[in-house]
Amino acid sequence: MLEVTQNKLAALKRLSDENGVIGALAIDQRGSLKKMIAAGSTNDVGDEGIITFKELVSEELTPYSTAILLDPEFGLPAAKARSKDAGLLVAYEKTGYDATAVGRLPDLLPEWSVKRLKEAGADAVKFLLYYDVDENEKINDYKHVYMERVGAECVAEDIPFFLEIVSYDAENEDVKSKEYAKVKPHKVIEAMREFSKPQYHVDVLKVEVPVNMNFVEGYTEGETIYSQEEAAAYFKEQSEATDLPFIFLSAGVSAELFQETLKFAKKSGSSFNGVLCGRATWKDGVAPFASGGEQAGREWLQVVGKKNIEELNVVLKESASSWFDKVHNRNNLVSS
Repeated sequence: MLEVTQNKLAALKRLSDENGVIGALAIDQRGSLKKMIAAGSTNDVGDEGIITFKELVSEELTPYSTAILLDPEFGLPAAKARSKDAGLLVAYEKTGYDATAVGRLPDLLPEWSVKRLKEAGADAVKFLLYYDVDENEKINDYKHVYMERVGAECVAEDIPFFLEIVSYDAENEDVKSKEYAKVKPHKVIEAMREFSKPQYHVDVLKVEVPVNMNFVEGYTEGETIYSQEEAAAYFKEQSEATDLPFIFLSAGVSAELFQETLKFAKKSGSSFNGVLCGRATWKDGVAPFASGGEQAGREWLQVVGKKNIEELNVVLKESASSWFDKVHNRNNLVSS
């Protein structure tokens, strides 16, 4: 069971609903969002376009979310535009990774520290780590030490540490392939097991679902890799691999598939504690914003974006478990 301080407990509550479920919105994309906007626009929207789109998403959708995840490079204006009832997570990593180097090594934003992110209003700090449990030991040891340092910074500032783990296979670049689908459960579950160890001081894990749902029997019209029973067993094994609160990322799948995945997770016995859902909620709003401008983007968010979140919230209410059951406060304030 995770032990937290009074300040961390209060911060986690600000990021959650009254039942201890996290229904957060993620829009900390930087380079990828710039490309998405540029692809649909005839004009060079530049940094201003990214900042404006993030502000629109924050303003229109945080009234229906428990929190929003933003980046400090383009997202701080959007943080100011969020609902007064929505908590704030801020990303601490540089976007992407150096594709010319081996190992997808982590890198911090050099102008920022956990202390500065907290001063900027963050209720929690998020770090994204690319991790292959089977990669070269030297590379993984480097990542382990790096995460220990980030965790220690969060302890020093008494602020929750959300670790986002994105799995991969160093021998296979195509994470959408059936070959990767076969090894994905092992990659995801063992990474969770590693970073649940106390030396990392992680408070909440943000993770992928343990299977590629596009290869699950009954969820695809194409080839299947897992029967529903096998997929359910992986969800259960994942849940039992950690004592920490954990939430699912949407990984860019459609809103419909993500909602069906959460229902499947619940049915499988997963005790997940919510979501940090990004592109599944807002990605289809980029095109109207890029081609039609701010008003077109706002109108899409007010109708389709809102619908996506409200439908997700209904599913969360039925499927997610409270993190209250996984957290012990040193002052016994969980029920306060």
